[in-house]
Amino acid sequence: MDPIGELKNEHRGVETMLGILENVAARYAQDLNVEAKDLDAMLEFLNVFVDQCHHGKEEEFLFPALEAAGVPKDQGPIGEMLQEHQQGRRLVAKLREASEKLASGDSSAGKTIAKTVPDYVDLLNRHIEKEESILFQMADNMLDSEKKHELWEAFEELEKERIGPGRHEAFHQLLDRLQQTYGG
Repeated sequence: MDPIGELKNEHRGVETMLGILENVAARYAQDLNVEAKDLDAMLEFLNVFVDQCHHGKEEEFLFPALEAAGVPKDQGPIGEMLQEHQQGRRLVAKLREASEKLASGDSSAGKTIAKTVPDYVDLLNRHIEKEESILFQMADNMLDSEKKHELWEAFEELEKERIGPGRHEAFHQLLDRLQQTYGG
């Protein structure tokens, strides 16, 4: 029942996906094919697991708890994390658009994926590092056990409502399958 530990565990899954995406981008850069269903699954992971679930937990619960504990929202790490979440959403939208073009027969969209993935990977790797070395340490130090318990319960409820029962585990199975297929 450690909400910060849960967010860190989710980061490990995100890092696995980032490695997979790097290999997929390399395939597109070499004009090699990636199964459309696999690319769709990767984008679903980024949208549902990363954004709706993980970022949802941070934006709706962790960041407000830190703000209530005295961390300013606009200046400092919370504001920076929120900006990076938005930047990540824009990059994922660009990947989704390229995926749709690929599905409609525009093979040049693979090059867009090859160029966009490194920006996304770099953004998220830096983002995770900042969260774990700064923001999460602040949370561990500033939030008492009662608040952490409230966060844990809120995180669990968000998962049930946003992604549904068993989906978290299904995403981890997806990561295993994609890692076997594409490496990372």
